[in-house]
Amino acid sequence: MKHPALLTSLLVAGFIVGIRSMGGLQSSELLAYDQMIRLRPDRGADPRLLVVTITETDIRSQKRWPISDAVIAQAIAKLQTYQPRTIGLDIYRDVPHSPGESALAKQLQAPNLVAIMLLGSADKDAVPAPDGVPPNRFGLSDIVVDPDAVVRRNLLYATVHGKAFYSFSLQVALHYLAEKHLKFEVVPDEAIKVGDTIFPALNPDSGGYQTLDDRGYQILLNYRSGYNLARQVSLTEVLNGQVDPAWVKDKLVIIGTTAPSIKDLFLTPYNLSNDKSPEMPGVIVHAQNVSQILSTVMDGYPLTWFWWQEGEILWIVAWSCAGGILGWRFRHPLTLGVVGFVAIGGLFGICFILFLHQGWIPFVPPAIAFVSSSVAAIAYRLLHDALHDELTGLPNRALFVQRLQWSLNRSQKKLSESAEEPPGTAVLLLGLDSFKTINDSLGHQRADELLVAIAHRLKTCLRSHDELARVGGDEFAILLHPVRDKDEVGHLADRLQKQLKQPFNLQEQDIFTTASMGIVWCQANQSYQPEEILRDAHTAMNQAKASGKACYQMFMSGMRVQVMTRMQLEIDLRRAIDRQEFQLHYQPFVDLETGKIAGFEALLRWQHPQRGFVHPVEFIPVAEETDLIIPIGAWVIEEACRQLKIWQNQFPSNYPLVVSVNLSSKQFVQPDDLVKQIEQTLKDTGIDGHYLKLEITESIAMTDVETTIALLLRLKALNLQLSIDDFGTGYSSLSYLHRFPTDTIKVDRSFVSRMGLEGEDVHIVKTIIMLGHNLDMYIVAEGVETAHQLAQLRSLQCEYGQGYFFAKPLPPDAATALLESAPQW
Repeated sequence: MKHPALLTSLLVAGFIVGIRSMGGLQSSELLAYDQMIRLRPDRGADPRLLVVTITETDIRSQKRWPISDAVIAQAIAKLQTYQPRTIGLDIYRDVPHSPGESALAKQLQAPNLVAIMLLGSADKDAVPAPDGVPPNRFGLSDIVVDPDAVVRRNLLYATVHGKAFYSFSLQVALHYLAEKHLKFEVVPDEAIKVGDTIFPALNPDSGGYQTLDDRGYQILLNYRSGYNLARQVSLTEVLNGQVDPAWVKDKLVIIGTTAPSIKDLFLTPYNLSNDKSPEMPGVIVHAQNVSQILSTVMDGYPLTWFWWQEGEILWIVAWSCAGGILGWRFRHPLTLGVVGFVAIGGLFGICFILFLHQGWIPFVPPAIAFVSSSVAAIAYRLLHDALHDELTGLPNRALFVQRLQWSLNRSQKKLSESAEEPPGTAVLLLGLDSFKTINDSLGHQRADELLVAIAHRLKTCLRSHDELARVGGDEFAILLHPVRDKDEVGHLADRLQKQLKQPFNLQEQDIFTTASMGIVWCQANQSYQPEEILRDAHTAMNQAKASGKACYQMFMSGMRVQVMTRMQLEIDLRRAIDRQEFQLHYQPFVDLETGKIAGFEALLRWQHPQRGFVHPVEFIPVAEETDLIIPIGAWVIEEACRQLKIWQNQFPSNYPLVVSVNLSSKQFVQPDDLVKQIEQTLKDTGIDGHYLKLEITESIAMTDVETTIALLLRLKALNLQLSIDDFGTGYSSLSYLHRFPTDTIKVDRSFVSRMGLEGEDVHIVKTIIMLGHNLDMYIVAEGVETAHQLAQLRSLQCEYGQGYFFAKPLPPDAATALLESAPQW
């Protein structure tokens, strides 16, 4: 697969090249060209040239425009006395301007003088050459302006109705070069040669041009200087003899007007850099053209060169790819901005260095391609990141849902087009078992490496058109289409299980994991929603986890009912707290020596307003999972202490009653909150902590022994009684049991209920009682249901008994009545 940055870069480059070929970037590229002209070092005045300027002062001194033929003739005659090699008259003289017509005509016959003419056009009339001037001594005005009115080109040669015309600048330069006897050759539409120097013509797509009007034979005007092209003297200075003859002898002299009022002014690249800069007079532009020809022929100064069109396209593509790669790689905006700025600066630097060596290669198109590709790559990357998992590179949930919808739509379309039922679609949701343990024990980095390895291994088990996505922290979804039957999905699930059970070697350490999977089978003739499919797959996966993990479950409609019931139970449970729907029932435990009630165990009950009595087995697990057991447990302690205080006040003469409350594992992992809450409850109710007993199970106590001991000691400091509940069913270590500051061991009902049936259970109960006595703990046997069991427990010297033989859990009023009756067993 091609890198997305490269693909976007190629698309952007193609788009930029297309716009450029239609001339869409020509104006911008010409502006860049002008900027490089302005930045280029000035080459100084051309010593071969002298420009005689007709200024505003000259016009005022002559008191007329056009200047009379007599004055022009006088100036030419004066210059001829200084022996110039060539004189170029950049003043139209197609009609006489009396006085002095004959004098001017005589001067125009000089063999070293070249006059100017103007070819006609749609918006300009033609201006012929002066009468009597032969064709080899006049040239057409060669100033060519671009669409933005800036002069950047030099017209050397044109053909009109089969007749050849050379430009004024070329004619002047050729007359100046005549004594060198250089061969001059014109090959129409191919080349102009002066000696060994070749002047290649501009093409419509040369340099930054793309839609150039290349009629005639044009070259790019290579400005020598913006402000100091040649020595300049005024017409008045020439007439007054205020010219050093050395300035003129063997020089090329051009006569023309620079007066702004004549409006023979042109925009050049230099004018755009400074609003105060004057526009360049036409005579100076002609002098620039002449200087370029002479510099090329006599000094070997190179003409501007260009790349071939294919090379320019490759140049644009290269910078487009560079922009795309940078946009993809650098994610921090500041870093990307700095790198992008440096890159654009580097591009301009390359173009400018080549420009200093007379090369004009594109700057604007590659710069735009670079920036556009960077933006496109960033946009693509943002879209990619929004639809893909950053760690594994797999599609995320959002993209998986889209592709699942496309698959379902495709199945529906095939069903509508064919009478035969198309193959179905299957979604397999895979959740790693015990991934949190791996994360906590090995660290996030190693866990991330494991996820990447799992993603890679899963891919190897799938077909090329199957879709794998990471839809959760440790959950992967697989879209299978087409699928002929459910067995095919089952075989894949077995293969995935087999692969995942193989160890993952990460940093020379083997890591083992398993996965539970939920599968949803979608038939083409039924309607499905992607989110519902994922929901059902998640339900089936949870069912697989509940069934022992490392297996898969196919979704059945009954599972959804269970989930909805579970969700509704959670909603009702939250409302029950606010609506005070909970109540405590109290089951007495009896002092077996006296036969009297020694206290009660507070047991939580829920009376739902619509569903009626909800058994604790149903709602306690939900409360544990959702952490609702914490506020519920706090309420239980407060309510039990409040009721105990009522009984102590109501039966002051009775043996001091004790109330026991079961603690949840969730409460146990928040020791500070638990201690503070119990301490505040004892203070608020006025209960002595000795009459409150807290019961914890073996499994809670052994989760973190040291933390458990520390918390029990803090509770013991409140003078509370502590009990280990359901003893014998967990995994207590006897080496730790003596360290627990507990007062009571509670024998699980499973042993007590079988005392009369199996002698082995009697021995177990006897052993527990002996163990407790040896550790100075009292024993409570729960689940007493018969007189025989009571007699056995008394014979084993068990201190307390609890069970249906004495009483079932009773509401407060019934428990109060029981106390009033003062029963004795």
